[in-house]
Amino acid sequence: MPNSLAYLLRLLMLHLLLGVCGLSGAQSPAASAPPDDYDVVQKLISEGRLEVALAQAEQYLNGKPRDPQMRFIKGVIQRDLGKTEDALATYTLLTQDYPELPEPYNNLAGIHASQGRFDMARAALEMAIRNNPDYAAAHENLGDIYARLAAQSYERALRLEGGNERLPQKISLIRDLLKPVNSTPPAPSPRPAGTSR
Repeated sequence: MPNSLAYLLRLLMLHLLLGVCGLSGAQSPAASAPPDDYDVVQKLISEGRLEVALAQAEQYLNGKPRDPQMRFIKGVIQRDLGKTEDALATYTLLTQDYPELPEPYNNLAGIHASQGRFDMARAALEMAIRNNPDYAAAHENLGDIYARLAAQSYERALRLEGGNERLPQKISLIRDLLKPVNSTPPAPSPRPAGTSR
């Protein structure tokens, strides 16, 4: 895949983040251009018209089935619609067709983590980081997965050795670590909530 395609994917993700999170004053480079298919789908997403956005993305992909950006967006929409298995399939195929892209691995990790498959989430995040060692969100998410795995191990140890006085404190510390930082609900985003960015 040409480097320009990876750049365009990152630019699109930035555009999605800015548009979905409602950050004011920031515009994508294409903001003054006529709306393209990505802009149309993004607008539908921001309006909460996910079924229509999915139909638009699928229509676009009928003509350009290998387009990684629209396939990634399709996975985001599927996830947001609660079509988790469809999103899982979309991201999995993206990782097979474009194994060098870190973002699909990151979103796969979010799906795996949301279903309690922390080892699979860890493996996906390690692939994302292998593909882009500077991918801060994947590093943060991997830290969260390690914390969740640690909590599981501490809880199991406590079941096995109920008298260990250190374990409840460790479990409590990890639970505090994994609590949301603020009390306001997170804005919708093109990444799995809670574990993945």
